[in-house]
Amino acid sequence: MRFRVGALLGVASGAVALGVAHLVAAVDSRASSPVVAVGSAAIDLAPEWLKSFAIRTFGEQDKLVLLVGIGVVVAVLAVVLGVASVRRPRIGLAGLTVLGAAGAVAALSRPDATGASALPAVVGAAAGAATLLALHRRLVPAASDDRTEPPQALETVDRRRFLVASGVAIVVAGAAGAFGQFLSRRKQVDASRAAVTVPDPAEAALPAPPGTDFGVDGLSPYFTPNEEFYRVDTALILPSVPAEDWSLRVHGMVERELTLNFDQLMARPLIERDVTLACVSNEVGGPYVGNARWVGASLADLLDEAGVDPAATQLVSTSADGFTCGTPVAAVTDGRDAMLAISMNGEPLPIEHGFPVRMVVPGLYGYVSATKWVVDLELATFEAFDPYWIRRGWAEMAPIKSQSRIDTPRHGASVPAGEVTVAGVAWAQHVGIDQIEVRFDEGAWQEAELAIEDTIDTWRQWKLVAPIGAGEHVLQVRATDAGGEVQTDALAEPFPDGATGWHTIAIEVG
Repeated sequence: MRFRVGALLGVASGAVALGVAHLVAAVDSRASSPVVAVGSAAIDLAPEWLKSFAIRTFGEQDKLVLLVGIGVVVAVLAVVLGVASVRRPRIGLAGLTVLGAAGAVAALSRPDATGASALPAVVGAAAGAATLLALHRRLVPAASDDRTEPPQALETVDRRRFLVASGVAIVVAGAAGAFGQFLSRRKQVDASRAAVTVPDPAEAALPAPPGTDFGVDGLSPYFTPNEEFYRVDTALILPSVPAEDWSLRVHGMVERELTLNFDQLMARPLIERDVTLACVSNEVGGPYVGNARWVGASLADLLDEAGVDPAATQLVSTSADGFTCGTPVAAVTDGRDAMLAISMNGEPLPIEHGFPVRMVVPGLYGYVSATKWVVDLELATFEAFDPYWIRRGWAEMAPIKSQSRIDTPRHGASVPAGEVTVAGVAWAQHVGIDQIEVRFDEGAWQEAELAIEDTIDTWRQWKLVAPIGAGEHVLQVRATDAGGEVQTDALAEPFPDGATGWHTIAIEVG
């Protein structure tokens, strides 16, 4: 009896606390939901091995898993505090105070925090405490305080009153949370994105040449659809930055500080380029790579306008949620098509890929080049500042390493004996792929057919049709870049500067 009543007491109080906190966070854009704040702090504080494990194990669902985990922990704590509060409500009040303080501290620790960031956690904890006291009075009407509660009190509980009151509390919590979510969605940038019309670029890219896409079943298409493009970032909740509110500051080691709004950025001469992006956390043969057509303003031209100090070595970019990234200035100004992108595959940037503006720098892993929701560019030196991932041990310089991948057949697949089509993609950004070789069961290497090259900043498809007899077979692929360097077979994990090795799969032929 005590456990059931206490569990309901705790869950109802906790639900009200979270629902009200979410509502406050939605009403005030400066505020931060305690669940999101705690989750974001957990991401920042997690050791590198745990981050890598989460990405490898859960992929793009890692943030959902984290939120579910936080929910489970909160539910367990609510039950424990509720059971303890049946006889001693002060325990529950103390627990809610501690949890509220933890949420407030986590919110204030965020890079973009203001004084209002802690408000949802504080108000939510107060609402939860009020709910606990109100329900406890209905639970033990005879008790004057927690020290004089009669032992038989639980036997005289007015169950109906308590259940009705608890039900009302949970409904209120749900309504507050739902209304908060409604307000939050109203603040989302869907309408702003829908209103954006991307101008025709001053330098349009040519259509991809015929023969860039073999059209083989199971082979990654040459252009990755936006909805299938990988997403790896530190944002637990997508930043909401309407285009009309966006601005970019360029400052630091420059002759002239610049500030641009979105209309001014779109009015600049825009370039259109095909560029393949890759994440440093990608395992050999992994999915965190994709190719897209981007439209944006030349980053080199913008920096030239600002007048970069020759001593500046690092371009520090900051996103709307406070994430920082450091890009070598030389990689932005050496002639490659680095840009502030506003369009992806013919439409305004999807919100999850950085709307309204993100950075795209060919040839560098995303953690040093591809800042989404970018709002600040500061010219500095590598000695002066360590960005987010550098502080966690990843390499400062991160050129994308040559890789090749077998897309079809899949690892573990069963295929008929005879002529088998093996196909995949390979990339060596800003260098280009010159040759692909495939071998079976560590036999002789066979040269595969390469698709037509679009640019040296994009991946290339490849395929090989070969007779394979019945049985289990191991397939491997390796690439040679346009500079004559053969992809290494040395296996290395992604940390600290990208994985290496030959993609190897096993298939059953019969």
